[in-house]
Amino acid sequence: MKAIVRDRYGPPEVVVELREVDKPVPADDEVLVRVRAASLNRLDWYEVTGTPYIGRPRGGLRKPKDNRLGVDFAGEVEAVGKNVTQFRPGDGVFGARGGALAEYVCAPEDRRIVKKPVGATFEQAATLPVAALTALQGLRDKGGVQPGHKVLIDGASGGVGTFAVQFAKALGAEVTAVCSTSKVETAGSIGADYVIDYSKEDFTLAGDRYDVILDVAGARPWSEYRRVLEPQATLVMVGAPKGSRLLGPLGHIAKVFLAARRSSQKAVFFVAKMNKPDLTILGEYVEAGTVKPVVDRQYELSEGAEALRYLGEGHARGKVVVTV
Repeated sequence: MKAIVRDRYGPPEVVVELREVDKPVPADDEVLVRVRAASLNRLDWYEVTGTPYIGRPRGGLRKPKDNRLGVDFAGEVEAVGKNVTQFRPGDGVFGARGGALAEYVCAPEDRRIVKKPVGATFEQAATLPVAALTALQGLRDKGGVQPGHKVLIDGASGGVGTFAVQFAKALGAEVTAVCSTSKVETAGSIGADYVIDYSKEDFTLAGDRYDVILDVAGARPWSEYRRVLEPQATLVMVGAPKGSRLLGPLGHIAKVFLAARRSSQKAVFFVAKMNKPDLTILGEYVEAGTVKPVVDRQYELSEGAEALRYLGEGHARGKVVVTV
């Protein structure tokens, strides 16, 4: 089968290639999926470039331990292991599994894979696992968003941000979206009550206060966020600038976290926890039409390097999808 791989770290256009690899064989408790679409996340770009360096002990110091790429996938079940009971060949599914940028992937039936939402395309379903889970869990679990809360999404136009606006609305909040001029229309179209163009207005000086801020952009220090948070409010950090090659986004996150330690307002850093119940919830939201994935660009599998390069520029409006 064909798969996107890289054997060394570097710019996507230099190290990423499409190659023939062995087709996986499902274990007794696994499902073999014919991948129809995959989506990209910031993590994929970090894994290609090998930055920040602090993360290399996990992924490989001098070269990647695993040369495969991608996590989010959607497709059709082609075969199942002898112990699998929840899926059968022909089922549409989506989920998360390493090496998803390929024609086939295997996933354990008891985690990280669920039925595709009825009416959703494979491209739409593929956008959900990492970005939508990050938005949902960040707002619901870490932010504790309740009906009537005022929520601000800083960085509302990217993969996580477009989902966050919609989940905050679904949880009953009043939502303010912060994004660039070219993406104001997108933020408004997905349900934001107020949209702030950061190039024209500084929301930290406007006098409004929020119960929860979901920080995807990571562009501001704690002192600025603090003055627009309610006394018992929470800043949930799920993203940050690329930062230095050594620490990457962790440098900014650590600074904010340490600065907030003695405040009644909380700052928390959050990474999504992949689990089957929440993947199911994502599918239900999409099936009901409450949440609609925003796809910026689609690339063919053979264009994987270009898709990763575009993702790394940081200007995507919603998700970047690779069709297989």
